[in-house]
Amino acid sequence: IRSWIQANFCKRECVKFLPVSRDHHRCYPVCQVCQSLVRCCCGRLIAEHVGPYSGLLGHGPGPDSTDEEEWYVLRHTSVSPTDAFGLLDFQASTKRTCHAKYVRLSSDTPPELLVQLMLREWHMEMPKLVISVHGGTESFPLSPRVYQAFTTGLITAAESTGAWILTDGINTGVSKYVGDAVKVYGSHDQRKRNVVGITPWGIIENNSDLIGCDVFRHYQALGNPLSKRASLNGMHSHFLLVDDGTMGKSGCQIDLRKRLERHIHFQKINPRLPEHVPLVCVVVEGGPAILSVVLEYVRRSSPVPVLVFEGTGRAADLLALIHKQTALDLDIKEDVLLRIQEMFGVERQEASELLNIIMECMEHRELITIFDSESEDLQEADAAILTTSLRGTRASPEEQLNITLAWDRADVAKDNILVYGQQWQAGSLEQTMLDALLMDRVSFVKLLIENGMSMNRFLTISRLEQLYNRVIPIYHLHETRLPAVYRISLIDIGMVIEYLIGGAYRSTYTRKSFRAMYSRFHNPTSSPFCNARKSPLTPKTSPSRSHFHRTARPCRQQEGAVAPQDVKSAPSPEFVCTFNDLFVWAVLKHRQEMAMFLWQHGEQAMARAVVACKLYRAMAEEAKESNMGDSMSEELKKNSLEFGQLAVDLLDQAFRKNERMAMKLLTWEMKDWSNFTCLQMAVSSRLSLFVAHNCTQMLLTDLWMGRLNMSKNSWFKIIASILMPVAIQMLEFKSQAEMSHVPQPQEALQFGWDPGNPGASEQEGATNTGDEERGSRCLCPWTRKVYDFYTAPVVKFWFHTMAFLVFLMMFSYTVLVRLDEKPNIQECLVITYILTMAAEKAREVWVLEPRKFTKKLKVWFSEYWNINDFMGILLFLVGVSLRWHQETRLASHIVYSLDFIFWSVRLLDLFAVNQHAGPYLTMITKMMSNMFYIVVIMAIVLVSFGTSRKSILSPNEDPSWSLLRDVVFQPYWMIFGEVYAGEIDACSKPETCVPGAFLTPFLQAVYLFVQYIIMVNVLIAFFNNVYFDMSSISRKLWKYNRYRYIMTYQEKPWLPPPLILLSHMTLCLSSMLHKHRKASKRGRTGLKLLLAPDDLKKLLEFEEKCVAGYFRDKKESQQGNQINQIRSSLVFVSRAEEMAGVLVEVAEKVSIIQDNMRTLDSHLGQLQDLSALALDTINFLSATDNQQQEVARLGKSQPITCHHEQVTHSSCLQIGESVAPSQAFQSPKHYRSMPPSLLRGLGPGRQRPSLELPPGTSVRPFEVRSKCLLASSKEEEGSFRWSLQHGDSRDATSKQLVTILYLLKYFVLLFCGYDGSLLVIFLFCFLSAMERNNLMRLAHSIPFTPVSLLGGVEVCIYTLEETEAGSSLGDLSSSISTWIQHGRTAVLQPLAHQEVLDGGLRRATKVVCTWAEGDVLKLGSVYVVKAFRPEVVRIWQKVFPISTSLHLCLQEIQQQRAAQKLMQRFNQIKPSSVPYSPRFLDVSLLLWRSDGQWLTVEKNMGGHFRKYNNNTGEEISPSSGLEEAILAFSHWTYEYTNRELLVLDLQGVGAELTDPSMIRVDDKSSSGEMAFGPANLGDDAIQSFVIKHTCNSCCKKLGLSGEVTLMSQVEG
Repeated sequence: IRSWIQANFCKRECVKFLPVSRDHHRCYPVCQVCQSLVRCCCGRLIAEHVGPYSGLLGHGPGPDSTDEEEWYVLRHTSVSPTDAFGLLDFQASTKRTCHAKYVRLSSDTPPELLVQLMLREWHMEMPKLVISVHGGTESFPLSPRVYQAFTTGLITAAESTGAWILTDGINTGVSKYVGDAVKVYGSHDQRKRNVVGITPWGIIENNSDLIGCDVFRHYQALGNPLSKRASLNGMHSHFLLVDDGTMGKSGCQIDLRKRLERHIHFQKINPRLPEHVPLVCVVVEGGPAILSVVLEYVRRSSPVPVLVFEGTGRAADLLALIHKQTALDLDIKEDVLLRIQEMFGVERQEASELLNIIMECMEHRELITIFDSESEDLQEADAAILTTSLRGTRASPEEQLNITLAWDRADVAKDNILVYGQQWQAGSLEQTMLDALLMDRVSFVKLLIENGMSMNRFLTISRLEQLYNRVIPIYHLHETRLPAVYRISLIDIGMVIEYLIGGAYRSTYTRKSFRAMYSRFHNPTSSPFCNARKSPLTPKTSPSRSHFHRTARPCRQQEGAVAPQDVKSAPSPEFVCTFNDLFVWAVLKHRQEMAMFLWQHGEQAMARAVVACKLYRAMAEEAKESNMGDSMSEELKKNSLEFGQLAVDLLDQAFRKNERMAMKLLTWEMKDWSNFTCLQMAVSSRLSLFVAHNCTQMLLTDLWMGRLNMSKNSWFKIIASILMPVAIQMLEFKSQAEMSHVPQPQEALQFGWDPGNPGASEQEGATNTGDEERGSRCLCPWTRKVYDFYTAPVVKFWFHTMAFLVFLMMFSYTVLVRLDEKPNIQECLVITYILTMAAEKAREVWVLEPRKFTKKLKVWFSEYWNINDFMGILLFLVGVSLRWHQETRLASHIVYSLDFIFWSVRLLDLFAVNQHAGPYLTMITKMMSNMFYIVVIMAIVLVSFGTSRKSILSPNEDPSWSLLRDVVFQPYWMIFGEVYAGEIDACSKPETCVPGAFLTPFLQAVYLFVQYIIMVNVLIAFFNNVYFDMSSISRKLWKYNRYRYIMTYQEKPWLPPPLILLSHMTLCLSSMLHKHRKASKRGRTGLKLLLAPDDLKKLLEFEEKCVAGYFRDKKESQQGNQINQIRSSLVFVSRAEEMAGVLVEVAEKVSIIQDNMRTLDSHLGQLQDLSALALDTINFLSATDNQQQEVARLGKSQPITCHHEQVTHSSCLQIGESVAPSQAFQSPKHYRSMPPSLLRGLGPGRQRPSLELPPGTSVRPFEVRSKCLLASSKEEEGSFRWSLQHGDSRDATSKQLVTILYLLKYFVLLFCGYDGSLLVIFLFCFLSAMERNNLMRLAHSIPFTPVSLLGGVEVCIYTLEETEAGSSLGDLSSSISTWIQHGRTAVLQPLAHQEVLDGGLRRATKVVCTWAEGDVLKLGSVYVVKAFRPEVVRIWQKVFPISTSLHLCLQEIQQQRAAQKLMQRFNQIKPSSVPYSPRFLDVSLLLWRSDGQWLTVEKNMGGHFRKYNNNTGEEISPSSGLEEAILAFSHWTYEYTNRELLVLDLQGVGAELTDPSMIRVDDKSSSGEMAFGPANLGDDAIQSFVIKHTCNSCCKKLGLSGEVTLMSQVEG
């Protein structure tokens, strides 16, 4: 391969540097700067250029020269043998092993070499179709439906027809979609994957890695995204890498691809067919260049059809649009021009040129097919590809039929060629039928038969011989080493059939009548064909197995040799065959599918099934003996079993419909099958299931009993009637109607039933008893009974058995007594019996069906008991010949004794008839036949030990035959336990002790161990295994063998030996009488039912009905199995639905539990915040200066009331400002629970002191302001004066007690709403010291993060108020939201430990409310304050130049309030089956007075935060009812607002939601106005939601319309 490829394929390299431009640095490209800047016209830089170029040293023309040379491939490139070919391994593919063969070749390579490379070197099969795929080279999207249609259609069309797919081979654009189609839908068989990529060498990524001769390279299909080069697609099977010497340039492959397609197009699609390989172009997407490609295809001299996939984009959609227009008016043309400009980004002039190209394509509109995957009534994509390719061939219907035949696509032929109204000439389809048979196209054979193909007209001798000679020869003839010029004739085929079936079978092709007609047909005296046939038949060239050759000559014509009734058809040049001949051809050629199809057509279906079973079984045995491989033998055996089961099923079908007609099918004589019966053929095929069937066994029982009507004690009645013939008149007999299905024996000739008058035996009960004997001679009733009695096989059996037992008694007496000089009466009777028995055996051989005596003997000796009888007769004759002489009389006695064994064993055959003893005899026979090899092994061990033992113990023996006895005698009996203990030690007696005798005990021990322990146990185990195997099938085998027993006695004369001579004499007289009368019909052998033409017609019609019923029942059974599978799957689905319901209930319960857990988590969070606040309060209060004074003051004080006053921003002190000394803390003290930025204490006086940070702490942007003042003047005078003394020595217990009391007071104030001073004093009086200590210990052990009680930032909060308004049907609510006039003040304290709460547009901070005016905020609750990011504010300053943050906050609050109103309406109208009621949090506007920043504030949600969908329409997969309700809310808003609004970006904890995005349809009239905040993405978000949303059960409960309404927006 390596030398051939390098000798025929070349690469190209640029050998002259011609710069693309010479303006770089105003110099000729030889400087160092130009080395990395200037490129040659081939695409390489100077440094990359390997060949010489002009002016390298500066002697070329200068930069101002105008005589510039133009670069050409042929002129400026050199050719050298290719250096890149081998096998690629694509590592990116994980699902399958992807290898591809490749070769680098010149762009001017002849296409003949390419085809030779693919067929001879790459071992590709000649394509029957070429699919050239063109389209976009850049990546482009395909809709799922179009992608599915394109990928499945392309791969199905390619693999079903054996097509080649040609692409660009790169890993982008349409080539990548082709690779994906192969990956998903393609076959794993490498030979069926014929996807050829024709790719420019210069654009391949890392093409240098492919250089090497006959190499195996690993290739990474994933290319560099920054590179301009392309990677190869890993799912292609072959690559032609086209090289024109350029680098980074595409287009050189176009011309080579055209020439290759044209060359393949003119090749024959099949050696048997004259048609060429069709070519079709498939267009998917594409740019402007694709339009020129399509025009080039349709304008060729041999035009190529084009299939355009509509909906793929750009060029494909443009072609589809123009193709659908019958005419282009000015408006449509203008619209098309605008589309072209917008689609391809070109100017109007270029768009006009492209439109002209399209219009030129439309001039060949009939060659362009548009495939719309969205159309419901359109055909499949693969059928569209094939139909389009047929349309481009412009062939006649016959030629198109041949093309579809080569594709093996009968569906395409049926839908497009063999249609109603198509006229076909007489005989025009016969060649197609012949091609279909030779190419094994079963579907086409069926299609042609359905369309009226006459098999009688088509199938002639010449065509049948053509079928046998055109396909692979039959190996039975192939083994004879036939000469190359020899043609197989039907006579040869007949010999093969006889050889395979064996026995007495005679093929129609070998009969004299057929040979005579065959001679007249071929005219051997003048035909050169026959001279060629005769030439290899000379004795010198005849091989060893030449019996096929010798008998293959047509016989010489003889007068009167041809009987018209034996000829299959009238002698004529056209010999008409039937389906049987075609069926046998399919079986012999091992075409199982074709044979199964042909079996369904024609008559004698059961017989053909049995014949196929026999032929396949014989061929399997021949294949096994010929060492043709186990696979071939097993396949043939499998086919045999398949036809055997088919025959059994058909018999069962017929037996269930009509038992008598089924029995007739078994025994009627078939002229087409050598006058065999189905039962005979089944027995010859060893089809035990068929013979063991109830129908067959019932027939055998009727044959066995004859006309005797007995049910109980039959053996007693028969024996009594034999001994007393008068008793025959008292027996019951069956009527002729009851025996109409049973064939009559040959002896009926003598007693009135003429086999030539089948109507006499075919009465179905339509006549009465008086008409039963019509067509027969007048016989007395007692004569009829006597005849019926003695001709019954069961009577013959008992008669012969009784005679045989008498013979054995006499024979035993003869061998037990002395032989006299003259035979006594007993011996005479024995001699007479055996001689008459020999005469009977001779008669049996003579009446066998084979005409040749050798074949008769072969058939007769194939039975074991015949061999036994032959040996018994022969040995007895030897004994008789020896008894007449005195010297040999003793030897005669010995021969008699041995012969008695053979006749005694013959009794076993008599027991085989019994249904109880018969299976055991079958089992014993099987054991005896299988033990041969084990017995041989045991004999080897025995002989080896016996010889060694004898040679050691008797070294001085003389030669004699007794040595053989001594070697075997004792070792044999040792097997059965006789060890001869006295002879084990030969040295026990001095006279027997010989040198080496000590070895014999050791040898005997080894022998007994091997023989007695191992071999005997192996034999026992083997017998045990055989017994268990045979016990299950022994009865079936006995039923099979029962046929032989019955047929044996059916054909025997009724008189036993020696009286059988009378029967022989009767038969001889009858034969002489028939010969004297010159009877034209020879006597028949065996039990065969002869039917009248009308009865035969009824029987064949019945068989056809059974065949139709069989296939109908089979189809119903398959449908029933499918229905059962569907039912089982439905049961499974129902159970799954029940489980799903249970899971839904569990999920709902889990959801409720989760909601409760979230609520508990929220409460725990509030408790945590309160605990932290309480701990800070404790620490703060415990730092008082004088607790006793404070306790006294506490006792005198009145309940504290808080007075809230409006404090301006100017009166607030920033952290870090200077404070008067009187206001500063004298001795600041650090506490563990206080953050450094919080308030440490309050100074004396009415005005609250400012905050002062400790050194080294960071400045936080918040302020502290106290708003709690005492109300009364008394309180004012005794106001709290907090100061922290560093050296305080007061009692700690009192200090902690005050802390506990203030804690209790604070909790009472927080939870009860009133001052708790009195309660604290009351509780204090009842607290013991231990209880106080426990309370103190508990207060110091709370682990929560503290906050300052009175610390925080003063803010102003504005809320929305609801005012009533007139309701209308169109309103969402009957209330209107308005802002309050004046804000309310609150103090918020940021939490010390913050978690990340930032979003895409805003930042969030958790705060706790330490004080609030009114109920604007809840005291002690945690809230979330959100501010827009600075970059977002800067972006929206263009829209809102003034107060940007305020406008953005108002928009956010507006959209959350709108979503809140929609949710309220949703909760009102939702059905009760939706138990969940989601809600949106209230959002307020917050002014941070310290820096004038506007923010939003809302309640904090404790628990697991979840996002259900985003503002682009993407949503989660719901797992609970709550999630389904929330997602259904978005769908509901879209429908409820008439598709104007859509609520997205749903998120929150449980049923509490926040931060939604209100999406509004874009309004072009109000462009520039922002609606509902910056998260409103408009129409894009709505369309994305429409595509991505999946309706759930909640949507259905809400009555939402689903896809129709949703898709309306997309279609719009």
